[in-house]
Parts: sequence; structure tokens; C-alpha cells
Amino acid sequence: MNLTFIVAQADNRAIGKDNNLLWHLGGDMRRFKELTMGHPVVMGRRTWESLPKRPLPGRRNIVLTRNADYQEIGAEVVHSVEELRSLFEGSDEEVMVMGGAAIYRQLLPWASKLLVTWVHREYEADVYFPEIKAEDFAIVDESPRLADEKSGLEYTYIEYKRVGNSDILI
Repeated sequence: MNLTFIVAQADNRAIGKDNNLLWHLGGDMRRFKELTMGHPVVMGRRTWESLPKRPLPGRRNIVLTRNADYQEIGAEVVHSVEELRSLFEGSDEEVMVMGGAAIYRQLLPWASKLLVTWVHREYEADVYFPEIKAEDFAIVDESPRLADEKSGLEYTYIEYKRVGNSDILI
């Protein structure tokens, strides 16, 4: 499987507080849906539980949690990276990782692509995206600076690809 991370983060890498998003960008939410539709999406338990509607339609919903007793209608539950890997054994399918912070940290060593919405503001948060290191990822595409019509927040879409072995299969 090829892991693609999809995340919206503030300039200080903030991604959430109190299990909620820090902003609402309608265009970014539409982009998220477009990019993930038809792909399996992997998320942690808290991200799953924060979704206003579960499961995300048109996508295979996979929850990665250490809680061995956790079960959820509408999602496949796995308890380790190895168990996640077994779901896609022999496949080069693109799997979208959508958070939260602990899942991003755990799976980052195997990510081949990062689709990042950089929100150009700093926020106080309790969860942050891991640092994107230039020796690990290179920018391959960048949008112009955009502005949300309702909030006025400015943001940029940046696509990163893994440097070196860009075809990492976990």
C-alpha cells in the first residue's frame, strides 16, 4: 500500500484542540472529499469519534487503535501497523491517512506523499502535525495563496513527495 497523508495545519503545525478542528474552510473540506473519495481512509479512534457523520461515505473507513476491545459499526478496526498492513498485503493501493496526531506520528516513516493545507495563521492547540523535514520530503506542487470567502483565512495547498525511495510500500 502507498500511504498518502492528508492534513490541514496552521503555520505552527497546529491541527486541533479539544478533539475539534481549529477552523472551517469550505473549499478545503470539498478538496478533502474529492481527494479521498474511493480510497480507504485510516484514522485514529478520536478522529473517528469526532466525525459529525460516520462512516465517511464512498470510502473504506479504517480505525487504528490500541484498544483491543474497540469495535465500531461502519469501520474496520485494526490494532497495529502490522494489522493495517495485512489488510493491503500485495496491493499498491493509495491509502489516505487523515489523522490524528498520534496516527500521523506512527505512520510517517512509511508515508510516500503528504497533501498539506497550510493555514497561514498560528493557533493554540493540543495536537500538532509532526515536523516535515526537507531531508525526507520535497515539495512537488504548490497552489497560489488562497483566501476563504467566509472567514478570510489564507491558506496554500502543498504536495510533498518522499525524497529518495518514493515507492515505499509498508
